[in-house]
Amino acid sequence: MLLQNTSKQFGHVSVLIHWLIALAVYGMFILGLWMVTLSYYDSWYHRAPELHKSIGFLIFIVMIIRVIWRFISPPPKPLSSYSQLTRISAKLAHFTLFIALFGILFSGYFISTADGQSISVFGWFEIPATLVKQGVQADTAGIIHLYLAWLLVILSLLHGLAALKHHFIDRDSTLKRMFGFPPDTK
Repeated sequence: MLLQNTSKQFGHVSVLIHWLIALAVYGMFILGLWMVTLSYYDSWYHRAPELHKSIGFLIFIVMIIRVIWRFISPPPKPLSSYSQLTRISAKLAHFTLFIALFGILFSGYFISTADGQSISVFGWFEIPATLVKQGVQADTAGIIHLYLAWLLVILSLLHGLAALKHHFIDRDSTLKRMFGFPPDTK
């Protein structure tokens, strides 16, 4: 089992973190869209946001690990078949995905703590509120949270389409590498 990345392929740790975050992001997006439709008398009216906040904190921890892991185990080099535009686009897309995700996590924190209440993470521990009573903090953070969530989902869909394009049209190893398989040796 290959744990660390090599110059040619992603290791299993990077692959696991990548797909875990992808699934969590889509799950949280769906949960977020669903929970804003709930009425006050719905049994999930309070439970869904608590679940959303708790999972959001876990995503934050995994993202910190992911950033640290990128320094410990740098990603593979781009395939030699990539054009300069592809290389720049990929770097820009990855950077934007990271920034958007961290932006969503921080704005979610600012929404949740705007009233001075801490965030309970599955009842295990509390994350204290830091910036509170900043006027329209919850509203501003809510707008940022919403737009960044849509940006993240749209950009990640484009990311996935680009991987499929590489696999089916370019017939290169990009998608295989994203699943932890070694590149073709053509």
